[in-house]
Amino acid sequence: MAMQQAGRVLERKVFYAGQKIFNEGDSGDRAYLIQDGTVEIIKGGITLATLGRGELFGEMALVDDQPRMASARAVTDLSVVIVSRDTFREKLSKADPFIRGLLNIFVRNIRNLTR
Repeated sequence: MAMQQAGRVLERKVFYAGQKIFNEGDSGDRAYLIQDGTVEIIKGGITLATLGRGELFGEMALVDDQPRMASARAVTDLSVVIVSRDTFREKLSKADPFIRGLLNIFVRNIRNLTR
């Protein structure tokens, strides 16, 4: 099912409870905005975060083009809007260069902390 936003069709996807969304080490070409449900972010068998409605995940791979640093698994049935790399980059290109630089530093620091 697709949603319209500012003349653009956004792809929606449903994952079922227990379904893997992506694995640590995968290349990342999209992020996910949660419309409904809950997702776990897992690294080395440890749950780093549990996210719900309105939260974004999978975005770090779009910021720095590095492999996924953790896995994501649907805890409940999960409805998401897919944010493509192109859409993400388009939005980021409109941001202040200082904010873009800060985002890159944050992502690098998070990756270093979880290594």
